[in-house]
Amino acid sequence: MKMRGGIAAIPFLALAQLACETKREVPPPSGANSTPAAAAAIAPPASESDVPRAVDLRPHYRGIGRAATAAEVRAWNIDVNGSGAGLPKGRGTYARGAQLYAQQCASCHGPKGEGIAPNPRLVGREPSDFSFGTDPKLVKTIGNYWPYATTLYDYINRSMPFNTPGSLPPDDLYSVVAFLLVENRVIDTSLVIDAKSLPRVRMPAHDRFVQDDRKAGATFK
Repeated sequence: MKMRGGIAAIPFLALAQLACETKREVPPPSGANSTPAAAAAIAPPASESDVPRAVDLRPHYRGIGRAATAAEVRAWNIDVNGSGAGLPKGRGTYARGAQLYAQQCASCHGPKGEGIAPNPRLVGREPSDFSFGTDPKLVKTIGNYWPYATTLYDYINRSMPFNTPGSLPPDDLYSVVAFLLVENRVIDTSLVIDAKSLPRVRMPAHDRFVQDDRKAGATFK
């Protein structure tokens, strides 16, 4: 075959055959051990960059920030669970709570906790049959829905007042909690609320909540 200009060209098949012969392995010399172990024995040693290194899992701050101190962690560790674990020392009364509520809460939630849109209603015991699963229009309040009284302290402590959350000391928080529980007809005005009495308060909807075992009844979805 000839290409334009009269220059001879090697056929494509011949090129492929030449490539295969070039890559053909050369047999080892007579008497040489050709096992993989022998090949590894004569292989050149790996360079230092090829040796895998252990992964360092320690935090690297790279000059930004630092580890929090124990005192700083305690300052943020303020959650309170259903049993009352996490409640601080202090005490509150209904009378003091009524004053604080009027000053700190009424402008958003109404003088009697009736709610001012878009802020939620806080007070109410209806519906008493807990029919929220069948009527999505029903309004959930502290008195008809919340299962734990300790949640009041936890939520208000972390989130309220809206413009200055976390600003109320424990005595004030316990007093606001006492006010809300009285207004929802859960406790009497004479009960002093503190870390011992609050977990003992049984909310009206407490028994309406069950473990999620997928066997809660016909209305469970």
